[in-house]
Amino acid sequence: MQVEISDDRRCALQKSALRGEGALRAVVALASMLAALPALAACPIELAVYREAVTGAEIDFRPGATGIVSNSFRLLAAGGTVLDGIVMWTQEPARPLGMVTHKCPEGDLTGDEIAACTVWEGVIYSADAAGAIALLPQEGDAAPATLVLSGLAGGIAASPAFGGGWQAKLPWDAFSLSGCQE
Repeated sequence: MQVEISDDRRCALQKSALRGEGALRAVVALASMLAALPALAACPIELAVYREAVTGAEIDFRPGATGIVSNSFRLLAAGGTVLDGIVMWTQEPARPLGMVTHKCPEGDLTGDEIAACTVWEGVIYSADAAGAIALLPQEGDAAPATLVLSGLAGGIAASPAFGGGWQAKLPWDAFSLSGCQE
């Protein structure tokens, strides 16, 4: 279903909402979200932006898969912390194994060095608008409505990458598609 709202009508509705007409404010917000859905549905995963509802943490995917890395992203957490993420597909059974790190050194690293800066590791699942569960798509495929990084909050809380402990509110495991980068 596609909702069409003319620019003039959208402007009039927004002005009414700004004057404090409460019920209309909700209608304007809903109409704006519905109008954006078709554009988001066409967004490729490498340009997708996801937002976690409780803390506002965001996942911004980046184009440029290389070698064994099929996707890369950054996670912008509450309090301004920036975490780096990559996805590598495993062998049989094929699964998108995600890894989120914080301030890893550059260059060739030992297993201990990687463990010290790893915040979370696990399979990344997705869900479409109807709730059907799937795996994270590869670069070039359409972005799903929702991503699930199972155990993300627990991984962050237990991570040795934050010597003094995580200082901000922990994001939950589910992120909803909120935008598409240009």
